[in-house]
Amino acid sequence: MSFGRPGKENGVFPWAKDLDEAREIFRRAVDAGINYFDTANVYQMGSSEEITGKLIREFGLDRDEIVVATKVHFPMREGRPNGGGSSRKNILAEIDHSLRRLGLDYVDLYQIHRLDHETPMEEIMEALHDVVKAGKARYISASVVFAWEFERLNQIAERNGWTKFVSMQNQYNLIYREEEREMIPLCQDRKIAVVPWSPLAGGRTAHPWGSKTSRNSIDEVSPMVWGGTEEADRKVVDNLEQIAREQGHSMAQISLAWMFSKPYITAPIVGFTSPSHVDEVVAALDIRLDEETIRRLEAPQVPHVKTGLF
Repeated sequence: MSFGRPGKENGVFPWAKDLDEAREIFRRAVDAGINYFDTANVYQMGSSEEITGKLIREFGLDRDEIVVATKVHFPMREGRPNGGGSSRKNILAEIDHSLRRLGLDYVDLYQIHRLDHETPMEEIMEALHDVVKAGKARYISASVVFAWEFERLNQIAERNGWTKFVSMQNQYNLIYREEEREMIPLCQDRKIAVVPWSPLAGGRTAHPWGSKTSRNSIDEVSPMVWGGTEEADRKVVDNLEQIAREQGHSMAQISLAWMFSKPYITAPIVGFTSPSHVDEVVAALDIRLDEETIRRLEAPQVPHVKTGLF
């Protein structure tokens, strides 16, 4: 999501980094041993996929050793009846569009970005299965659905002998922990990978409350996600800031160290907008938090309404 043509005219993430800026971030990530790259067709209307694919080829990465993930659901052609969603027509069209932009023969993980409630679940799962059987994706996944929906989709696939979801990309961070109630226990029981998006809550748990950055000064998406819970969330962030200061690490590092302490986490999806962010995140892997620190970090969190949208 951090890569793409910048500017509001190119999508809803105007702070995205163009090819030249993305190259240095990508280089630092590859040098650090990162091998999992997550994008989506809708990120800056396809330019994120284009940049990601160009850098994979430019750096000569071994295709057998990297994991490339992309997504389908949000409208790519506004106002057109088949411009988005998870119908069979759109899934089969968009996987081809994504592969063309990426310049790859297949993706390792193809994800429904949200659940399309206007398309039968059977149609969604069969279309995704056909993408896998055609060799265009190795595995399938879902992002931001309710636990009962996720289980039902996988049961439909199992009943019909179709490909099942192997991972769940849900929001999970110190501010938003609703997935601990049902989705994460479900994934643990079914041995499904958890790859959380926004582990730093759009940067909210990476900086003191109220900090202004080049991203949040023009980011209109994050306020839609977290804008309604600011009073409660500030307590979490202020508490985190104090603990990070005591620990001698950055807020982002403590946020991620907390996440890495959870045995059910497979790979957080972290958005980098500078090479230094890569170093900061990788260093968090070596931080070990004791049980008392984890308890203190979690103490201020309060329930949030789970909408199925975020």
